[in-house]
Amino acid sequence: RGGERMEIDGGVMEGGGQILRVCTALSCLRGLPLRVRRIRAGRSQPGLRPQHLSGLEVIRDLCDGKLEGGEIGSTEITFTPGKIKGGTHIADTKTAGSVCLLMQVAMPCVLFAASPSELHLKGGTNAEMAPQIDYTVMVFKPIVEKFNFTFNCDIKKRGYYPQGGGEVVVQMSPVKELSPINLTERGTVTKIYGRAFVAGALPIKLAKDMSAAAVRCIRREIRDLYINIQAVREPDDQAFGTGSGIIVVAETSTGCLLAGSSLGKRGKNADKVGIEAAEILLRNLKHGGTVDESLQDQLIIFMALANGVSRVKSGPITLHTQTAIHFAEQLTKAKFTVTKLEEEDPSKDTYIIECQGMGMVNPNL
Repeated sequence: RGGERMEIDGGVMEGGGQILRVCTALSCLRGLPLRVRRIRAGRSQPGLRPQHLSGLEVIRDLCDGKLEGGEIGSTEITFTPGKIKGGTHIADTKTAGSVCLLMQVAMPCVLFAASPSELHLKGGTNAEMAPQIDYTVMVFKPIVEKFNFTFNCDIKKRGYYPQGGGEVVVQMSPVKELSPINLTERGTVTKIYGRAFVAGALPIKLAKDMSAAAVRCIRREIRDLYINIQAVREPDDQAFGTGSGIIVVAETSTGCLLAGSSLGKRGKNADKVGIEAAEILLRNLKHGGTVDESLQDQLIIFMALANGVSRVKSGPITLHTQTAIHFAEQLTKAKFTVTKLEEEDPSKDTYIIECQGMGMVNPNL
């Protein structure tokens, strides 16, 4: 396609690494050369961290692209995509950088590759400021597969802050196009389940305490539902380093999945970790939306690529979601509208995110 580079200001709105992920994935898919300036301008350490650089490198490798400015601390990159190819790709943050964020950037691209892909993603599986791998498998996967594709995610080894050392293998076949989704009926909560985990040097008692605290907290709001939060110790051969955390998922009668999760860290009481996850879940159940705040922004790129109109009912729109919408509209022909729902319970803060997708078609199939 040649021609003009898209100019992106990486410091606007949420101003973090997400702008880079959305824009490079769409640049790769559309064959649009890109320049991103002021990368992570609003952060305490601006510029590329190992996490973001690995994401850029995996996109570059996926499409035989050219990347300039790709070093740690760089606040400006240019990216020239080539043709997306399948096959085996390795992305390694060499830190506790999140494998889930690597997956976020790569997944839309490999859906439109010429052949199946296998992504070996290395780094942190349960890291702060990113979805935990358990969230990716338990919530993100079943919902995003409603766009009419499937993927396999095999957790080879879990890795925690600060060393990382985890590995996840994602296998995925390309599709001709994505179907739009309609997630507008929340239904009623039918079950609540989850997993509290410890790994490395930590005793199983911590996991049991997290689980019990989360159950008690949820019980205060939701009395008559069976709640099953398993306490597990990750097997030593399947975890690197020491870590702990919890995820609690609510499933509804219409198949919606909403979650709350939290990570343990040194000096943080186990009860507090469990309560934090439970409170996030309860907050996400209150607004009446069909997705929680973590899933909200992750669906935007798929809605933009889908062929047709997608609708998602959500709680308050996060800045991450507004940012994803802004850049998805800039880089595709998709059109989003966000409408506050007034007619329902006025105490609920509920919105409909609607998108007329661009109808991306895989040229290779």
